[in-house]
Amino acid sequence: MSITTQTPVYATPVDHAAYGHYGPGRLHLSPGWNRPLYPFQGRITADGSSGFRAEPGRYHLYVAWVCPYAHRAAIVRKLKGLEDVVSLSYVDDERDGRGWAFRERRGPDPVNGFTLLEQAYEATEEGYGGHISVPVLWDRQSRRIVSNNFPDITIDLATRFEQWADPSLDLYPDALRPEINKLNGWIYYDINAGVSRVARAATEDDREQERHRVVAALERLDERLAEQRFLTGDTITEADVRLWVTLARFDREYNRGHLISERELTDFAYLWPYARDLYQRPAFRETTESLPAAWDAPHGRGR
Repeated sequence: MSITTQTPVYATPVDHAAYGHYGPGRLHLSPGWNRPLYPFQGRITADGSSGFRAEPGRYHLYVAWVCPYAHRAAIVRKLKGLEDVVSLSYVDDERDGRGWAFRERRGPDPVNGFTLLEQAYEATEEGYGGHISVPVLWDRQSRRIVSNNFPDITIDLATRFEQWADPSLDLYPDALRPEINKLNGWIYYDINAGVSRVARAATEDDREQERHRVVAALERLDERLAEQRFLTGDTITEADVRLWVTLARFDREYNRGHLISERELTDFAYLWPYARDLYQRPAFRETTESLPAAWDAPHGRGR
């Protein structure tokens, strides 16, 4: 896991004048791009039948502090106690047309010495022309990306490294998988992606429709949490991680200026103490940029 270069190397500063803004030519606008937005979808397996065997020291996560989908992977890695099993590093918070980069603020790439995350994609598929996303799960052995498909990455971290993981927490128990999968589906559409659709809405009517969808979903979850501590009962699961990363950003980012709801997260009777309850755990707190002091207030939920 040592740094591959003696002297850290970094990308040049963000330069929108020279490189433009990230998006055109990389996302849905890529000419002729007819593959999934997240096309690298390898899976980790305990026996290696997928080509990627679960083993300590082999895999590395590239994540970003500012990306909620990457944030999930960092939380699950820490919840499962995999810090010494799967290494992790951060890209810089800002992007220009080159995509995610490694700069001094967040540190160098400790595995490959890349300056741009695009280099990991190019190493995996020469001439790759699609979206440069995080999280990325990298395989040191084959020197390629295993996956950039964020829903799979957290499931594999939660389930495929049990030999080295904390056995006290099962984030994806067999008996609850149908319920978790159902929750994950509508939480993703109505909340995780819903807050972004509000901001991107082209018309006022579209914005109102998307805004009401998010608010209705939050109210539905608030009612659910009136009866139980976590989304599926008494223990944290994958569904809680997926919801929390949006809740942590709701008041200060997505709902700034009450773009989505007249109610802030702090106004929800059960969602607010639930979110604070999770924040007391190191896996949530230590992977999150500092939150306002109110998040440290007693949450009033039984342990």
